[in-house]
Amino acid sequence: MALLLGVDTGGTYTDAVLIREERVIASAKALTTRQDLAIGVGGAVRAVLDEAGVRPGEIGLASLSTTLATNALVEGQGGRVALIHIGFGAGDLDRHGLSAALKGDPALLLAGGHSHAGGEAAPLDVAALEAFLETDGAHVSGFAVAAQFATRNPAHELEAARIIAARTGAPVTCSHELSARLNGPKRAVTAVLNARLIGMIDRLIGRAQDVLRELGIAAPMMVVRGDGALMSAAQARARPIETILSGPAASLVGARWLTGAEEALVSDIGGTTTDVAMLRGGRPAIDPAGARVGGFRTMVEAVAMHTSGLGGDSQVHVAGAGLAGGVTLGPRRLVPVSLIAVEAPEAVHGALDAQLRATAPGEMDARFVRAVPGMAAEGLGPREAALLERIGGGVHPLGAVLRTRMEHGALGRLVDRGLVQLAGVTPSDASHVLGTLEAWDGAAAQKALTLTARKRLGSGERLAPDAGALARMIVDRLTEQTVMTLLETAIAEEAPAFSGAPAILAQHELLRRSFAGHRGLLALEARLAADVVGLGASAPTYYPAVGARLGCRMILPPHSGVANAIGAVVGLIRARRAGTVTAPAEGRYRAHLETGPEDFTTPEEALRRLEDVLGEAAQQAAREAGAEAIELHVARDLRRASVEGREVFVEAEITVEASGRPRTAQG
Repeated sequence: MALLLGVDTGGTYTDAVLIREERVIASAKALTTRQDLAIGVGGAVRAVLDEAGVRPGEIGLASLSTTLATNALVEGQGGRVALIHIGFGAGDLDRHGLSAALKGDPALLLAGGHSHAGGEAAPLDVAALEAFLETDGAHVSGFAVAAQFATRNPAHELEAARIIAARTGAPVTCSHELSARLNGPKRAVTAVLNARLIGMIDRLIGRAQDVLRELGIAAPMMVVRGDGALMSAAQARARPIETILSGPAASLVGARWLTGAEEALVSDIGGTTTDVAMLRGGRPAIDPAGARVGGFRTMVEAVAMHTSGLGGDSQVHVAGAGLAGGVTLGPRRLVPVSLIAVEAPEAVHGALDAQLRATAPGEMDARFVRAVPGMAAEGLGPREAALLERIGGGVHPLGAVLRTRMEHGALGRLVDRGLVQLAGVTPSDASHVLGTLEAWDGAAAQKALTLTARKRLGSGERLAPDAGALARMIVDRLTEQTVMTLLETAIAEEAPAFSGAPAILAQHELLRRSFAGHRGLLALEARLAADVVGLGASAPTYYPAVGARLGCRMILPPHSGVANAIGAVVGLIRARRAGTVTAPAEGRYRAHLETGPEDFTTPEEALRRLEDVLGEAAQQAAREAGAEAIELHVARDLRRASVEGREVFVEAEITVEASGRPRTAQG
């Protein structure tokens, strides 16, 4: 039986697993290398091969889930693109954030497009397109083409793409290839973002494939889509937008594989975020409005995910104002003091010891800074450049680097650019103090929490008596914020049953008291009526208390710390194709096909023709992705109206899904 290799690139770690005969035989981690993700991939794969003691040639399939596309859109990265917008008006550029998605990149409003029924609304202005390519074609890395009603007739998108490819050789994204739904401006946003990501994802996949080949792994490589299904590396290179939310989707598939759960909330705690989503019928629940990422609502089918800036490496903030005090967590991620101390023990312990000897607590106690190696520092202002040069290649106490208040802003900009990392107290450090985690330098964590515990509140009292008390306070706060995140997700899932924003309802005093089992004149009691699957390396540390607070069954499966990597390789290849049948006139039923509209005299003839075409297209896409033993599933959404006492066909949408397991190298 061939070995399956799953790899997940997370914000802190890149995980790798080997699976044989439905069993995890080895797992390993390597630090994620943001400057070149393929380095971390190679490190994790080498480590898992060494642990299992297997030969690279035994691997029959490799699959990757990656946060690169999601992070790139959130951080505004990617290539310069051009939008060819056919048949729309200038006002449409302001709909659905299209102008914001373009970020000043060129756009050509071109005559052409089709009607709702699929007929040509105006001839395609080929001359204007060719003139635009002469002036702007050489200055962009890719093109997005979106035409009015292209899902009813894509002829103008296809012709524009043919001309662009012939003249420039640059990659072209057509909006109808990404979604079969109406809404031209929203499809255009999706096409623009896809075009922007192509170069970046292409480099990552190419580098990852090179690393696998260097290791002697010749197996086919798959990539996880945002809905949890697998796609071939070639398909991911052409449609990288479909890999947004790839990592969270892989965690849901992994949760299902590890537990067999059909209906459950899945909560995955990482270093930076907690991702919560729903399993329904054993499959990830899909966001019906399309994936939202980086402030843009796309038409990409992806998991309905509730993400909060809460993780094991979340920054601990001291709430010093007022009399009560306390701590809050996130949303920024810090390098834990216990981890930075492993990298630079002398610098970190020397600074912590000096701060402990001081008679009064300092504002920047237990805070450190370092530059991220290998990152290109371009386009910096003089203050940022000077600060980055001062940081150099070492680890420094933050107070030794910042000389003026003005430099705080410069430091923040360097952090936002990914050029500098800050280290400080995190829940991971608290866990080291409490003895529930022993991965890094527990002594450094003890010193850092001792320093933080002596900070003064508005009342003049210490934040906490000692490091242990502060550690319990931090872990209790993480429990509380995780409970709120799960409650918000559960309330959002039942939105029609409630009035009010989920975040407000989750924090309502009555609900909070109900979960605490309030007994007075009122007896209040509430619990979460669903199982929760806890994933992430730190889930066994934090989540039992979360389950107790919510009164639910908390499932903590083995290998939960590498569930994303498991989900990356155990999923199915799924290819979906959708299309529409309309009734443009009485007695005429139109199937809208890639090759153009076709008319029939009965709705059933049109539906059968569309089903046949979509079925063949879906099977072909699944075969090209490497699927075998393909099964087809057809769904019809028929819309009828009552006219003068009789049912009249109005429109129908057909979705065909082809699914199968990927072929392995030995298969």
